[in-house]
Amino acid sequence: MENTNLDQIRYEEAVKKVKKLKGFYTHALVYVVINIMVIIANVQNYEPGESFFQFKTFMTAFFWGIGLLAHAMGTFIPYFILGKDWEERKIKELMEKERNVNKWE
Repeated sequence: MENTNLDQIRYEEAVKKVKKLKGFYTHALVYVVINIMVIIANVQNYEPGESFFQFKTFMTAFFWGIGLLAHAMGTFIPYFILGKDWEERKIKELMEKERNVNKWE
């Protein structure tokens, strides 16, 4: 019985991770497509002889890139800092505490 509950918890955590990854990859794809379109639109509106390398050309990509970086950090960093097995250890610890609390009631 306990193993089934643990498997269910692992499954639910895996589903959450997959949704976070899917959300990030979707965000990254939209970022690339939209910014290519914005850069092309900016280039088409240049005056003759105007330089491509201007802040206004890459302004959207820059500021949106900050948001994309924050999304990436939220998606990937916890696993690098806390380790791969941290979640599983924490879940077991919390479940054990819950068992001990219920044991005395």
